[in-house]
Amino acid sequence: MPTGMIERASAAALLAACLVAQPALRAQDAQQQNPPPQQPAAPTGQAQQPFKVQVGLVNQFVTVRDKHNAIVGDLKKEDFHVYEDGKEQKIEFFTKELNLPLTMGLLVDTSGSMENMLPAEQGTASGFLERVMKKGDLTTLITFDQDADLLVDFTDNVTELERGLRKARINEPYAPVTPGTVPNRAPRGTVFYEAIFDVSREKLASEVGRKAIVVLTDAVDEGSRVRIEECIEAAQRVDAVVHILLISDPRMVFYQGSGAGVARKITDETGGRTIEVKGEKNLAQAFDQIIEELRSQYALGYYPTNTARNGQFRKVKIDVARQDVKVLARKGYYAPRN
Repeated sequence: MPTGMIERASAAALLAACLVAQPALRAQDAQQQNPPPQQPAAPTGQAQQPFKVQVGLVNQFVTVRDKHNAIVGDLKKEDFHVYEDGKEQKIEFFTKELNLPLTMGLLVDTSGSMENMLPAEQGTASGFLERVMKKGDLTTLITFDQDADLLVDFTDNVTELERGLRKARINEPYAPVTPGTVPNRAPRGTVFYEAIFDVSREKLASEVGRKAIVVLTDAVDEGSRVRIEECIEAAQRVDAVVHILLISDPRMVFYQGSGAGVARKITDETGGRTIEVKGEKNLAQAFDQIIEELRSQYALGYYPTNTARNGQFRKVKIDVARQDVKVLARKGYYAPRN
């Protein structure tokens, strides 16, 4: 068990208690059935009432910004309205938490187009980790180019993560595939989609609480064997929010802006943000905005009126009773299946 995992489990239980006022409930119950209460035996001659099977609690972590892009932190429960597939849902649990436990995957693009930016990314990402990680948080570090390589498994040790960042190297075209814990593929182009797909399914699926994937990339995919839709679905199924720092190196004219649409599609669908980084100067500012996103969230919980356990995708929309604000939250979830 990695260092801090016991503390992590305790923190996850605290998160669940905060959301549902039941210490034993964990955040992963959002997509699992809540066991029905034990029914008393029916008197002789009377038929027993069948148990009512319901979809479990759905948790939504929401960030709200105003028209000046500043965090809105004074909203109340009654300011929010949640709709699932067009039907309004009753918000059962509400809290504003700045330090809920966080499980994060930090993904760094080490393909050839990042060669000039990698040193700045390494230095700035170290500062980001020092500031964003709190007691009880866990982060894993993965680089991707022709394959996805696990540099550091889940840990709460920032120093270990910084050492991993310093080991990141640009991969030369057609270099041998590096063995790693994350499943890898045959040599080809940049596997951007697969990196998100793999970290979601192989690393985040078994974790509880808040989950985030932060990616430093130009969002150009040249070799993934999964489609962008599969990449998004993988993140949605584990309730992970994807934030992308869209790196644009002025010296790499061919790549500038080519992945912006792709990046926004991924972040919009998972409740995250795409922040364009044009050169080294505003890289630190971009990381600051991600820290705000991760540490300034409202937590909402509701029991869906649709109790079918059919595994289908449910669209979720969150409105706020305030003008000129932007709501960041995942746009849906997959119902559990019997």
